[in-house]
Amino acid sequence: MNSIGVLVVDDSALVREIICDAVREQSGMHIVGAAADGREAVAMASRLHPDVITLDVRMPNMDGLATLDELLKIRPIPVIMVSSLTRAGAEAALQALDRGAMDYVSKPDAGSVRQRTLGDELIRKIRMLSGVDVTRMLQIRRERLERARQRSLTQPARHSPARRQASCATPPGFADSCVALGISTGGPPALTTLFESLKPPLPPMLVVQHMPPDFTKAFAWRLNSISALEVKEAEAGDVVEPNRVLIAPGGKHMSLRKQGGLVVIQIDESDPVSGHRPSVDVMMRTASDIYGSRVLGVVMTGMGRDGTDGCGLIRRRGGYVIGQDEATSDVYGMNKTAMVEGNVDRQFGLDEGASLIMQLTKRLFAGGAVPAHP
Repeated sequence: MNSIGVLVVDDSALVREIICDAVREQSGMHIVGAAADGREAVAMASRLHPDVITLDVRMPNMDGLATLDELLKIRPIPVIMVSSLTRAGAEAALQALDRGAMDYVSKPDAGSVRQRTLGDELIRKIRMLSGVDVTRMLQIRRERLERARQRSLTQPARHSPARRQASCATPPGFADSCVALGISTGGPPALTTLFESLKPPLPPMLVVQHMPPDFTKAFAWRLNSISALEVKEAEAGDVVEPNRVLIAPGGKHMSLRKQGGLVVIQIDESDPVSGHRPSVDVMMRTASDIYGSRVLGVVMTGMGRDGTDGCGLIRRRGGYVIGQDEATSDVYGMNKTAMVEGNVDRQFGLDEGASLIMQLTKRLFAGGAVPAHP
């Protein structure tokens, strides 16, 4: 196998050194160059033909977003954004995903533990992204953005809290059921598409999107601004209730527990499960413990197998599972593994995801008994 050539772009000499050292320690990859700003990065990418680029979000002369646009004009190449743990940094990284970046990691503050975390996470993502079909992924994202633009021309109004309160009555069966959704690489653009079209009434929704700490708060705020549902980053003690979407905080597991007549959120920092924290499997397992057969599992684009075991448990307990199809997935990984292992009842294209979730929850949970696998 050919060695993966990495171009490192960051205005911080320390961060460049951390990333370069982490790459040089690995077999099967090497540094082709290191650039201190966007203009230098574009020139080096044209000359050196790297396989993967790590790109700082905030740089002088040419910021990360502008640099990303120029890099992708050279040729389709996997770009991993390296962002500071701030709301502005998180929002810029999310914008970069819309514009063609493949993934992101958080920039470490002082401390060897944080530096090792950056190195470990970045190495894993470099390996996974080095062979992806970037042209296909960019085409999928461009088509999504164009469809979103067309929708905005006919539905320009934002969803205000008042409009949410005015939504139609919620079937009583929705209070004792839930939608458990897991997603990873390619998730932010896909979830934006999904939540623009989801409408109440719906059972509670629990979402695990693999993200660094502090990114999920900005992401939840963004989804809340475009959705007819209430969307927020989950906090310990949050009540799980219909028409509410709770997103696991980056770097922490989200699980459920009963408290009197309510179901509430638990947050912890125990060891990663299925290679991740937050883990889809953790969330799906506790959702299944609480709600039994009244769980709709959803597994979407992403690398790895997190969520496969959780989907299997949901089905064994009588719930129903749908998985995003290959054609509309940035990365057909988590959803493929769940499908291959027999843990998915039905696949769906991203554009039909919202309508299918609304139809299935109404069919499965609004009335009486839940059929095992309709």
